Amino acid sequence: MIGASSSHKHFASARKRFLQASIERFFELEFSRLFGPFMREQISSRLVELVEEQMPPRDFLRPGQCLWNAVALETRPDSPKLRLVPVVLTLVDDSDTDRLAAGTRLRDVLAGTIARMMEEAFEQGALLSTRDLGLLLGHDHRYISSRRRAWEDEHHQTLPHPGSLQDFGSCLSHKIAIIVKVVYEKKPTRQVASETKHTQRAVGSLSQRLLSG
Repeated sequence: MIGASSSHKHFASARKRFLQASIERFFELEFSRLFGPFMREQISSRLVELVEEQMPPRDFLRPGQCLWNAVALETRPDSPKLRLVPVVLTLVDDSDTDRLAAGTRLRDVLAGTIARMMEEAFEQGALLSTRDLGLLLGHDHRYISSRRRAWEDEHHQTLPHPGSLQDFGSCLSHKIAIIVKVVYEKKPTRQVASETKHTQRAVGSLSQRLLSG
């Protein structure tokens, strides 16, 4: 019999820290004769969905989440009228521990974590900088940038952050990214808008203006 890998031994038990696994454990301890593993998983999953439907995200934090004040979409980090927005971010969830237990490298999981947190902030009306992520994840901002770029290269998608949407910092200008996708990669405007987190109208207008200039 092949034993469990060192990755599985090290990370698999971390899944117990999340809500669904806690509910499954409760059913296992209290109602072991009524529900087998499959039913425990199905019922627990649905209970988690019900909880999340009934409770607005900012009213509670799940295990693995944190609250952070991020720069609002309509302002820049250097703006004298800077506005911060409280956002709920997922530092780690059960999919991360599952990937680690399966042997995925931590650096690859980190890239996905960075992408998830940037998307979460954007959906809540804010942008996360690499400095924000460096503080939250305990890494140098340059390493955060390298992991972000690795995720973008793999998924052919631009993540929302001050560098890509506000031309802030040393990131490749979003204008250049749009031109590359429209002109050289021949992608339709709708797809480019989705990949760069811009409106279709803005992508079309920007492309015409820059190409004509």
